[in-house]
Amino acid sequence: METPGLIVHGEAAPFSTALRSLVNNPLYSDVRFVVGQERQEVFAHRCLLACRCNFFQRLLGSEPGPGVPSPVVLSTVPAEAFLAVLEFLYTNSAKLHRHSVLEVLTAAVEYGLEELRELCLQFVMKVLDVELVCEALQIAVSFGLRPLQERCVAFIEAHSQETLRTRGFLELSAPALLLLLRSDKLCVDEAELVLAARSWARVGAAVLERPAAEVAAPVVRELRLALLAPAELSALEEQNRREPLIPVEQIVEAWKCHALRRGDAARGAPCRRRRGTLPREHHRFLDLPFK
Repeated sequence: METPGLIVHGEAAPFSTALRSLVNNPLYSDVRFVVGQERQEVFAHRCLLACRCNFFQRLLGSEPGPGVPSPVVLSTVPAEAFLAVLEFLYTNSAKLHRHSVLEVLTAAVEYGLEELRELCLQFVMKVLDVELVCEALQIAVSFGLRPLQERCVAFIEAHSQETLRTRGFLELSAPALLLLLRSDKLCVDEAELVLAARSWARVGAAVLERPAAEVAAPVVRELRLALLAPAELSALEEQNRREPLIPVEQIVEAWKCHALRRGDAARGAPCRRRRGTLPREHHRFLDLPFK
């Protein structure tokens, strides 16, 4: 009776190095990609991509015809991110960088590469900072990446004022901004949040070519106007007449809370204090302390 065979393993490093040398190497390449807005040409090997990734198996499923095959155009993925994906497919490893990891993460999600996605998520959470966090939050919301979403929200709660001043904040989608405005733990005063929301709406209005009030409609209800002092509310009301953003009835609800001096009188206008809410004389009537 023949004894069972034994699987033996050679050194992994030389194997990985050899395969890495084939990344974007025209030698024996049988498929070309044109990637990114820069339309960079990238060479690859059909059989390797197809056996490693179902996305590429479907994309490259048909046999190329005679002659020089046309390149496969992937215009939405930047070249640097696509090369990182190829490196992972060839070697099961990839070098990640802070400036491009979110693009690699996006590609990993879109191509169904779960292991690369998890590696990118771990890397993002390690390098997360004020400049990166809003873009990371946007990707987390777009693709339903709950752990990253929670990590980003917690980071912004702790660094609220700095985050509100970034370009990334102004480029958040309404669903992403809504997550932040619903938080009690933001370390920022409501007056600053109102200003930040107005700046966000102005940018959105310019990009979408729609009125700022229409852009802000999905999120503006989460502004806690009852926390503002009467003088601040009057100034906001005057500015709102010149540049409509907040529904008039929302401002009326905040005034109602001031007039009756009872927190339960403003159920329609959130008046729960946030972590960064500055104290004001009327807050003692709200009966809704920060939790």
